[in-house]
Amino acid sequence: MTQRDYYEILGIDHGAGEDEIKSAYRKLALKFHPDRNPNDRTAEDKFKEATEAYEILKDSQKRQTYDQYGHAGLGQGAAGFGGFGGGFDISDALRAFMRDFGGGGGSIFDDLFGMGGGGGARRSNRGEDLRVRIELTLEEIASGAERSIRVKRLKACDTCGGSGVAAGSSRRTCPQCKGAGRVRTVSRTFLGTIQQVVTCNQCRGAGEVISEPCPTCRGEGRIRGSSTVNLKVPPGVSSGNYMAVDGMGNAAPNNGESGDLIAVFEEAPHEHFTRHGDNIVCDKTISFVTAALGGSVTVPTLDGEAQLRVPSGTQSGKVLRMRGKGIPRLHRNGRGEQLVRITVWVPTKLSAEDKRQIEKLAQSEAMTPPTGNKSFFDKFRETLGV
Repeated sequence: MTQRDYYEILGIDHGAGEDEIKSAYRKLALKFHPDRNPNDRTAEDKFKEATEAYEILKDSQKRQTYDQYGHAGLGQGAAGFGGFGGGFDISDALRAFMRDFGGGGGSIFDDLFGMGGGGGARRSNRGEDLRVRIELTLEEIASGAERSIRVKRLKACDTCGGSGVAAGSSRRTCPQCKGAGRVRTVSRTFLGTIQQVVTCNQCRGAGEVISEPCPTCRGEGRIRGSSTVNLKVPPGVSSGNYMAVDGMGNAAPNNGESGDLIAVFEEAPHEHFTRHGDNIVCDKTISFVTAALGGSVTVPTLDGEAQLRVPSGTQSGKVLRMRGKGIPRLHRNGRGEQLVRITVWVPTKLSAEDKRQIEKLAQSEAMTPPTGNKSFFDKFRETLGV
């Protein structure tokens, strides 16, 4: 399916500033937010689409790349979200929306739901997301990896099954907020009357109160514990990529939806290689004889040692390519290249006979460089002081 232009999605021109981008996105997000449009797949898709456009255009570096190369320049995971099962999902979009618009006195919830009358909807009951860092070697990144990690988290209480209610007790609608979970307060100041919507202090936003709370969790429905999580990391990830494991974050109070576990990947430094996208770079020192005559040398790769053919006449600083020896392309076929940067080694200790042979060889026209450049033997003699 053809991707729409991000500027078109937000309804702004290419010269729009940060405030204009934020304002345009906020308007669309409120219009298509899932809480305002329950079970409406079209609205959900428009909410995700607007959020993706916002995430790209509010970031100056990503915006510049998009302006130059379009969607193709952004590659996989353009908006910076994880989700290796297909990219940008609704939980990613909701987290991005709440990150920039979720705080500050509840005003965003007034916009979404309104607080008029005695009812109204309250904020969804969801546990907190947890974040862990997973360090991977380049070898693990190249082949993919499986990790089993122990996560400390809030789990549903075994005694009450996560309800927070003691056996034989029950819940009832909060008499203070009438089930809304939030109440409107009015304060009189020298500036005038100020109205504010705040979380109900009697039910703490739940909209319900418990006659007799569970003695184990004290009515919260969750207790401290730990869980083992198995991760299967696909080949080709980069530092900053992450994988979301649904439901393995903190449990929510009172049987709400559990948060997610966000596993963020980091690339460990490597003894031989540095990474540039899907390519890796290493250095190899060879003798003058191999550089002049050519030959085969042994080099490390991510799959073990391999032979590299060095062409005759190879100069110091030359970069040789080993195709298919780099990093696998994430969710695509093929691998990058291994780039081997050549350094020609100059011996520092020679016997008298060695020096005579080199001086004799230096007389050959083949050893004379183009005009204006010093030959290898000129530099070699200077190094040896001969």
